Amino acid sequence: MSVDIGGRLRHLRLAQKLSQRELAKRAGVTNSTISLIESNASNPSVGALKRILDGIPIGLAEFFAFEPERPVRAFYAAEDLVEIGKGKISYRQVGDTLVGRSLQILKECYQPGADTGKVPLVHEGEEGGIVLSGRLEVTVDDERRILGPGDAYCFDSRRPHRFRCVGPVACEVISACTPPTF
Repeated sequence: MSVDIGGRLRHLRLAQKLSQRELAKRAGVTNSTISLIESNASNPSVGALKRILDGIPIGLAEFFAFEPERPVRAFYAAEDLVEIGKGKISYRQVGDTLVGRSLQILKECYQPGADTGKVPLVHEGEEGGIVLSGRLEVTVDDERRILGPGDAYCFDSRRPHRFRCVGPVACEVISACTPPTF
């Protein structure tokens, strides 16, 4: 597990309305030292970090215990999508956390024959999706449809449902559910 020491230090310094120069002066280090640590270009020793934190002031335990608030992002590159699936089903989620969000968006990929399981899924909320490529068998209650590119589904997620890729090619889907399920 890696800790973003630089990001935490920057967050605390700005919360105290301190410039890098002022914090450096209080800690007895150069302002370039603070800059290098905040950009994660330098990893301070425990002793150096303690001296810097004394300038804020905050203890080492408190420094490592808190999680700085991350700004809510609006845009995500393809490589920023977070894989939360496994095996023959890929679920690539928009955003690394859903804390405070009421919508989950996924880019799903089902390999040929992939199935969400014999036991139907049931959960609170609503979900919908659009098939981009391949063929996806969607079962909701006792109703079953095979959807192809451009076809879509939308239903109350409390209804038992299941997904299965049919055909010789992978099936890609863009889906959304509210509230987040995974």
